This record gives sequence, C-alpha cells and structure tokens, in this order.
Amino acid sequence: MAGTTSGTGKGARGRVARIPGERAMLAAMGVDSVGSGMYIPFSLVFFHHITGLSFAVVGAVMTAVGLAGMAALPLAGAAVDRYGARRVQLLLYGVRGGGFALYPFAASLPAFAAVALGTAFGDRAFPAVQQSFLGEIARGADRDRLQAASRALRNGGLGAGALLASLIVTLAGDHGFALAAWLNAASFGLAALLTRRVPVPAAAGREAAGPAVSAASAGPATGDGPATVGGPAGPATGGGSAAAGVRRASGYRLVLADRPFLGLTAVNFLVALGYSALAVLFPLFIGSTLGAPQALTGAAFTVNTVLCGIGGVAVAGAVRRTGARRTRSAALGSALFAASFAGLAVLGTVRPHTGWIVVGALLALVTLYTVAELVHNPAAGTLAMAAAPDALRGRYMAAYQLSWSFASTLAPSLFTALVAADARLPWLLLTATGLSAAALLLRLERRLPREAVLLTVPATVASGGGERRRPRAAQAA
Repeated sequence: MAGTTSGTGKGARGRVARIPGERAMLAAMGVDSVGSGMYIPFSLVFFHHITGLSFAVVGAVMTAVGLAGMAALPLAGAAVDRYGARRVQLLLYGVRGGGFALYPFAASLPAFAAVALGTAFGDRAFPAVQQSFLGEIARGADRDRLQAASRALRNGGLGAGALLASLIVTLAGDHGFALAAWLNAASFGLAALLTRRVPVPAAAGREAAGPAVSAASAGPATGDGPATVGGPAGPATGGGSAAAGVRRASGYRLVLADRPFLGLTAVNFLVALGYSALAVLFPLFIGSTLGAPQALTGAAFTVNTVLCGIGGVAVAGAVRRTGARRTRSAALGSALFAASFAGLAVLGTVRPHTGWIVVGALLALVTLYTVAELVHNPAAGTLAMAAAPDALRGRYMAAYQLSWSFASTLAPSLFTALVAADARLPWLLLTATGLSAAALLLRLERRLPREAVLLTVPATVASGGGERRRPRAAQAA
C-alpha cells in the first residue's frame, strides 16, 4: 500500500487504504442487494404471480422452507472451514441464482416447494458465509469499515431493487414478475464473477493449510477471565495438518464449549428481535394502535433505508474514531434501541389525536431506531467475527447466524400474540431485551478475546520489496 502512513490506515492524501479486491467485493455485495431487493419487500406477491399459487399456499411453503433452511447453516459452516469461504460463497450464488431462474417454471406445488427449499438453503446460509469471507480477507478496523459498508450497500441495494421491480411490473404487467426473477438470478451470476476477483490468503479456511487452533493463542480483554480457545490473532501452534486434525476432532463441539461466544450469540438474539420490529411491528402499530394511514409505514421504511444507505459508513467511521471497544459500541447501540422502543411504548399510551404530532414523533423515533442500528450492527458483527478462531470461523459464524434466523422466525408469532393482549407489550419487551443486551455485552467484555474487543487500525510494515498490513490496537484502555 504505497503512500500509507503507519498506524493510520490512510494514504498520503488522507484516503483510506483499501485491501486487495475490496472494490470487487463491495460491487458484488451491491449487485446482490439490488437483485434481492426486487423480491424481498413484496415476496408473497412476487411468488404468487410467478407461480400462480394462492397467497395462503405461498405463505405456508415459505414458512416451512424457511425453518428447514436453517439446517443448511451447520453444513455451510463446516464447508467454509474445509474449503474456504469464497468457494462456498460462489456455490451459494449458484444455488440462489438457479432457484430464481427456475421459479417462473415452478407452477405446481411440489415444484415450487422443491425450488423454494433449495433457494432457502442458499439464502439462510449466505450471511454466515459472507461474514466468514470478510473475516478471511480483512483484519482490524478494516473489518469494522467493511461491515459498515456492506450494511449500507445492503440497504441501498434493497431500496434500488424494489424501485426497479416496481418499474418493471408497471411496464410489463404480470410478466414483469418473471422478468424480475430472471434479473435476480442474473444478479447472483454477476456477483459471483465479481467475487472471483477477490484474492484470499492462501491458507484461509482450508483444512489442508489452515492455522491451528490453540487454547493459549488469545487472552481475554482484561486478563482475568477465561481465554477463548483459538483467538483470531494468536500464533499458530502447528502446521496445516495439525489444524485439520483439530477441526476434524472438534467440529461444533469446540463452538459449543466456547461459553463466551455462546453468550455473545444469545445476546445477539435479544437484539435481533428488535431488528424484526420494523417489518413486523411498525405496520401493526401505525395502522391499528395509532390509527394512522398505512402510507406512514412506507415513510418509516423510507427513512430507515435512506439513513442506513447514506449514513451507515459515516456513523460507523465516527464510532471507530472514538477508539471505543466493540463491546461498548454494540452496547450503546442496544441501549439506543431500548430508548426508541420505550418511546414507542409511550406513544402507544398517549396516542395523540393531532396528525402532525403523530407523524413527527413516529419519524423521530424511527430515526433514533436507525441510529441504533448504525451504531450496533458494525460493532456487533465484527465482534463476533473477530472472536471466532480463524480455523473454525465458518462454524462459529454459522452458530452466530442462528441467532438472527431464530429471531426472524419467532418475531411474527411473538409480536402478534403480544399485540393481541396489549399493543404496548411488544415495545416494553423489546425495551427490556435491549437494556439486557447492553448490560450483558459489558459483562462479556472481560471474557472475550482481547483482539476481538479492542478496535485495531491497520498499520503498514515493510515486507520485502513492498508493504503488508498488520493490526495495531487503537486504544487499550
């Protein structure tokens, strides 16, 4: 990285030094998100039109295959550790692209269920594999930066894809849904081509040449808690064959024995319930509790999407510049979530009759909710990624991703049951889960690996005729 100032991660002109293949990787994320945006916001309508099946049948099939798709996570995690994240990600692009290419031909129930199941396997496994891939190619604050960039691209891409799909359907009618499915399939193919251009470390994630797992390779953040086995930055204690032997002998048993990481996963489940509120609770709250027009639901989604798209990288960068520990940044985000949910509970109690007060209060709370998301997501995602040992990152990320999957599966039934009893109960529950998550993150700080908790910045050191990057602690206190 010629012209990079040691310890800053920026070039001579103040630009952030990029890791090799970063532009291709971010472009792949953007293309993937635009394609996904063409069906995610109105998936029931999308599948109803391209298959001809009733809404009830489509909904039942989607729920069933979504639950079954979680079974792909452990398999994908093991495959990442054996073959490398990029190979598995390319395979999943193929599975997802093939599924959407076939959807317009899946008019019968068995055909739709079969295609949907295969696609659900790919969709459920993909986030964990992508996180593992990011962990393979980036270190230190680069992980936080790319995590924030991927979140911003995700939100921006979904919004752009939804607009594109609306335009296609407007111009082509019902045939536009099939065209959108094929364009989504093509987007996965293009994303795969871009991903192939991203170089990965020669030993990343391969059982034949991965780093060994060592119980002494990483210590806790403060030195008085138990070390997490196989910390991310610890030295290897053996060759590639030793690492392969550890993986084959331990597998998910090592993940299940890592109590601090399991605690981190459980905490993420508490926060992930709050992430589901925007899609599940807000429409019910706005229409039924506040008696406001559903157009306000669209406005809330728009505020969230736009702020995430244009402010995600900036907010995450501001948090990184403070040098805050990742646990504390994630805890702050959780506390901000709790504050927004408490405000919504108050709004549901007061129920002002003046229209502009309802609109102003709701959009202000949605903005606070979005700021919480922007603070929490990069820190929490990178914390989990960095807490996983290199040799077993695929399995660790698969276990962590289950917290998101369980939360998104449980949220609809949980929230609707609580709303039926009292419209304020879901918000009070989410306030409690947000505050609990913040407190638990601070307690886990002493037990997680030091390299995961402390924010690091990329420093450049000479290596032969060029330069290479190594992580350096940004703040030890």
